[in-house]
Amino acid sequence: MEDKFDLQAYLTKGVEQIVSDAIKATLKNPKESAFMAKFALASKSASKRRRLLEDSGEHIPSFLIASITSQCNLHCAGCYSRCNHATVDSEPVKQLSGDEWQKVFNEAEELGISFILLAGGEPMLRRDVIEAAAKKQNILFPIFTNGTFIDDRYLDLLDKNRNLLPVMSIEGEKETTDLRRGKGVYDRLISNMDLFRKKGIIFGASVTVTTQNIREVSSDAFLKNLSERGCKVVIFVEFVPVTDDSKELAPGDSEREYLIAEIDRLRKERPEMVYLSFPGDEKGTGGCVAAGRGFFHINSHGGAEPCPFSPYSDINVRDTSLKVALNSHLFTELRNGGYLLEDHAGGCVLYEKRAQVEKILAAGIK
Repeated sequence: MEDKFDLQAYLTKGVEQIVSDAIKATLKNPKESAFMAKFALASKSASKRRRLLEDSGEHIPSFLIASITSQCNLHCAGCYSRCNHATVDSEPVKQLSGDEWQKVFNEAEELGISFILLAGGEPMLRRDVIEAAAKKQNILFPIFTNGTFIDDRYLDLLDKNRNLLPVMSIEGEKETTDLRRGKGVYDRLISNMDLFRKKGIIFGASVTVTTQNIREVSSDAFLKNLSERGCKVVIFVEFVPVTDDSKELAPGDSEREYLIAEIDRLRKERPEMVYLSFPGDEKGTGGCVAAGRGFFHINSHGGAEPCPFSPYSDINVRDTSLKVALNSHLFTELRNGGYLLEDHAGGCVLYEKRAQVEKILAAGIK
């Protein structure tokens, strides 16, 4: 099934808008605005590489999510990664080495991928990988962190490498955050924000949006507090249920429409911060953008997956290139079979259709 519009053009426009908004948000910070202006040129060059590949029949997404470790020190309520057994307490074995991740980053740059979101587990546990990412100045690396491992060495690394963007997870005000993430986490996040502001390090906040906190995290009071502490990016991540008993927390159509309207308002009234949503308005992108349509996921052991919420893989980047992984049997079937374009009740279309995903996976292995 073919897209009804030019997806590459849509994604390129989205990247350019993000960069443009980031430049505006950092105008008062010479160090950051200088980096963002340089990155704007790099992202345009990357867009041209993706367009050339698109014209030759090779679709390359502009985003990659890299879960660089499966280890985490927190036990957040309803964590999709722990529910999928993708996150553990102990140090993982057979995960990709720092050199292997460097190879992934090198290939991503060659393909024109502009953003690589570093996730986990807790990515700050892999300093070797983050140091490898720092070397790729033409790629912006948002680091989705719980904020509990920020130390002087990390502050120095972030200060010297502005392509590393810490994005700390926060659920709302203190009571709401500590209820989900653990006592004392909110105060640690606020302390980190104050340290970042003193050093002039741009940082962001990642908010898991549920039916319970959607009004709180989109309120002027909450966002004003983030802005005054120096936050420049707010990423609203819709809660995706990976267990049937948590479905009531997932935003439905009405909540999603409310959030879209609020983000539009915030972009006009509070332009000092950049506002993004994930997965966002799927209708605007012609469906789910996982499995390489708009992004894809590599887990800590190298498996190429459609999405962190759909942890299925039939190919490993240890054994092949990113380009080959993007054209795996599973990814190709999901894109060409129309699975990503179908209507669904909310949350994650691939979670709802997990039985079909598993069937495709089984067929490819035979």
